[in-house]
Amino acid sequence: MTNSDLDPRPTSTPHADRVVCADSVGRALLAMAVPPDQRRGDILRHIPVLGRHGGIPEPRRRELLAADAADQAVPLAQIDHIDADAIAAWIVDHHRASAYPAVVVGSAHGAAVHLAAAIGAAWLPTSFTVTAPWPGGDAGDWISAMLWGSHLAERILARNPAVSVRQTHDPVLRGPLCGATVTLNVRWRAVPTAYQTFLASRLTPGGSTVMVRDLRPWPALNGLPGYSFQLGSPTSGWAAADHTLQNRAFRRLLNGVGAVDWPVSGLALRRQYAETSGDPAFEPELRRLATGLGSPAHRVVYTDAQALSAIVADLYRAWLPAPSSGRHCAVVTGRLTDPWAVLDAGMVPYWCESSSRSVTEAAELWLAGSEPFDSISVLPDPPGIANDATASTRHWRGVGAFAHRKAQMDDLIARHYPLLPPAAGHATRHLDEATGERIQPAKLPAAEAVMRLKECSGAPGLLVV
Repeated sequence: MTNSDLDPRPTSTPHADRVVCADSVGRALLAMAVPPDQRRGDILRHIPVLGRHGGIPEPRRRELLAADAADQAVPLAQIDHIDADAIAAWIVDHHRASAYPAVVVGSAHGAAVHLAAAIGAAWLPTSFTVTAPWPGGDAGDWISAMLWGSHLAERILARNPAVSVRQTHDPVLRGPLCGATVTLNVRWRAVPTAYQTFLASRLTPGGSTVMVRDLRPWPALNGLPGYSFQLGSPTSGWAAADHTLQNRAFRRLLNGVGAVDWPVSGLALRRQYAETSGDPAFEPELRRLATGLGSPAHRVVYTDAQALSAIVADLYRAWLPAPSSGRHCAVVTGRLTDPWAVLDAGMVPYWCESSSRSVTEAAELWLAGSEPFDSISVLPDPPGIANDATASTRHWRGVGAFAHRKAQMDDLIARHYPLLPPAAGHATRHLDEATGERIQPAKLPAAEAVMRLKECSGAPGLLVV
């Protein structure tokens, strides 16, 4: 299909609200990264596509979900007009304070946002997720998805030479939506102008920049300059090698999402950083920029997402005044977290990347090695798709069982888990009700936070420099 085959194209730039995927974890984290009185829009009331049409039998529900996903995606006529610089300005505009003692930049990881809240920092992601319609697609036909996605990526890159695009095709995370849309992760290769202006004008003199980056490898295929493609994602809890018809669990998943087939890969995939990492060219430029501004530049890198969650949770526990530090732990997941509600109540946050069993096991290991908390609130983010690697409500209740006195799992989520994810704002309501205590601790100085992180960074899969 060529450009002339598509709908007539408007000349206006689509607004960031429409461009940045409303269902993405990064979008929810950005909304939650700022204090409640600075939050804008209704994204926190947005029900993800996979959380809709509950109770409708398959395959009719799949049809409705596919239609909703295509309707929510960026219209094909507007793909050429996506402006990554405008997206960066929109991200910066979320942060309303006149000055910040630090800026946390990097991968969309909930613990990084909790760290930013503790030190009073702004959080700036290095990428954003775009979904686009895929007419006539099939969730299992990843080869056709790649061909269609590369065509759309070429159009994005033509307008935005300072980005790269990593397409992901992941039926584990997106299920039937993979047959209606393609997912494109747009990653800045250079620090965008809005970020540069923010650092120069709103970072306090001597304020720190903290780069948090996911360095997990994942097989990917390089296509046209600036474009690459990967099957699956480390955020799902599945390994790259699991995405094969030889894996019975994967076959069952494909059948459940209505996939017709799954071609055998004969492509020359090579291990690269996953889509969550951002573009490798971004970090060295950020360090040069920080050095030029006289800003101490720190680096937090991880190959184990839960290792970062554990170290930030330990940081909170060591920093919060006694006895608050041992009273309440909030085990939060994916989109379902509110760093400011956690902070105001003096909770210790442990962020789970997904609702996979491997993640719940990591949470249990951390809790088993920690001094017991009086109470633990558990907020799993329902994945919207049932598969063999998903943690059950029993697993999540097992996480809460480490509480010395009281375990709380949200009732609404328990009733609808694992198929119907709620709006991200549901986390705020649950966390506000979980404890009546409001201690509102003073901000943790960024230099002290980095020092504490360095002291705890000997864990496998994590490095702080």
